[in-house]
Order: sequence, then structure tokens, then C-alpha cells
Amino acid sequence: MARTEYYDDPNAPKPNRLVVAASAVVTDHEGRILLQRRTDNGLYAMPGGTMDLGESLPGTAVREVREETGLDVEITGLVGTYTDPRHVIAYSDGEVRQQFNVCFTARITGGELRISSESTDLRFVGPDDIGDLPMHHTQRLRLQHFLEHRTAPYLG
Repeated sequence: MARTEYYDDPNAPKPNRLVVAASAVVTDHEGRILLQRRTDNGLYAMPGGTMDLGESLPGTAVREVREETGLDVEITGLVGTYTDPRHVIAYSDGEVRQQFNVCFTARITGGELRISSESTDLRFVGPDDIGDLPMHHTQRLRLQHFLEHRTAPYLG
């Protein structure tokens, strides 16, 4: 299913759903950040996805990282909440979501890196190399907040 992201676009379709999602900034022992190239839009992003009934948000992030990358992680902190109504995500099936994401930090505890059906590439990227990758600016914002080492999570 194809996905198109809009930000502050007057021509964006109107949202018809609000879906709770979690993502994670997963770092390796060298401080590089794990990114995946998504199959639905061709852009790089942090692993993440929709919360299922019966799950916690941290549990969602752990599950999504495992499903999308093959790695087991432990949640170590909170980057922030991202609920800007100007960020709209439209899917080819007609669903149009208003952004609702809680972004965590995580460390690797096991597993083996592997590409899933949701990505075409997985790579650990140094902070200085992130700018070279095709990525939606809302993903860049989360990474910027992470790299700022804020004393409090972003609330937006």
C-alpha cells in the first residue's frame, strides 16, 4: 500500500483517522542510528508503527523494531510526542491519518539485522550522514531532537 505524507499543505486530504503509533531511535555501540528505507514511500525513517490493542506504547516500539529490523531492543528513554495536526499521512486505500507518534530511544539487546517486507534497506547511519538520505522532514525533526540531547522530551 502506497503512502504519501503531507505537512502544512493546503491541498492535503482531510484526515479520517487518528492512529496511535510508536517509533524508536535505535543506536549501536558507535552511536550510529538505525534507519530503514520504507517500501511504501521510498524514504528513510526510524522503525515504528501502529499500536495494537492490548499493547503499551513502549511495547509497540519494541515489537515494531523486531518486526521491521530483526533486532531486539530495550526502551531507554523518550525523545518526544509528535501530534502536529498539520502532518497528514494518506494511504492508497483511502485512509488519511493525522500524525500521532511517540518516539522513544532504544538500545539493542539481541537479534540479527534483517530486511522485512516493509523496507528495502537497513543501515546504521552516523549523525553527520543523516542529511544525505531522502527522508520526510518530520523524521528529521525527531532525529534532531534526539541529537540535541534535550533534558526534557519534545511535546508537540
